[in-house]
Amino acid sequence: MDLGLNGRTAFVTGASGGIGRAIAEAFAGEGCNVVCHAFRGGKRLREWLSTRPWKDRALVVEADARRPAELEGAWGPARERFGRVDICVANAGARPPASARLDEASEERIRETIESSLLVSVWTARAFMASLARTGADGSALLFIGSTAATFGERGYADYATAKAGLVGLMLTLKNEIVALDPRGRVNLLVPGWTATHVDRPELNNLDLLRRVAQTMPLRQIARADDIAKAAVWLCSAAARHVTGQSLTVAGGMEGRVLWQPGEVDPDSIRRDARST
Repeated sequence: MDLGLNGRTAFVTGASGGIGRAIAEAFAGEGCNVVCHAFRGGKRLREWLSTRPWKDRALVVEADARRPAELEGAWGPARERFGRVDICVANAGARPPASARLDEASEERIRETIESSLLVSVWTARAFMASLARTGADGSALLFIGSTAATFGERGYADYATAKAGLVGLMLTLKNEIVALDPRGRVNLLVPGWTATHVDRPELNNLDLLRRVAQTMPLRQIARADDIAKAAVWLCSAAARHVTGQSLTVAGGMEGRVLWQPGEVDPDSIRRDARST
């Protein structure tokens, strides 16, 4: 199937991370030019890109996505290199490193989580729409990356669940605004569950954690970054030209409750699948 992406330009924030890197790779595989954004991981991202066969169609931009003016400045080099940006994947965000009940979480942590997991997406969407207004657009796509923490809640991460839940209202509003800039423009939300990446693999070596996570999924496996990336590409492609204002969950059928008990599946198979990304 021709997804209609060849020659288009995709801007991926947080491209130095596991899911962001996979998304960049997937768009490049469809013939896209890819603008790879990083904040602190610029050097690592450039080293990785130097090994990719599509490196001549890639551009690395560095900006603190929490700073609107700095982030907007990253669109200038993208337009200069590729003419315009057709697709934006607002992937940048950070789950707090440690669990904390809300009344025990510091004000600093809560504000930082909201800023780094919600406001960065607001600023990214704002910069993308400003770029569309400047260059014109035809069939543009904006995709937010959410989390099942917003769907089912996640004990110890109320701040993160709140931030990701905010993306729903943002997406539903912007799908009505983007058409003023591009009558065929679309906005959607992709909601991953637990995903094995090169970043998270050490944590997912914990067999007890893997079992608890997989017990909430009928598929009894952890997603790979490529699973998320392929869904992202589809949502931003011509194959989904009539899909806007929608949330797509890629989480193995997760229901937020225990669906099977230990002994019903080989736990080592879960671990092997998580390591295979």
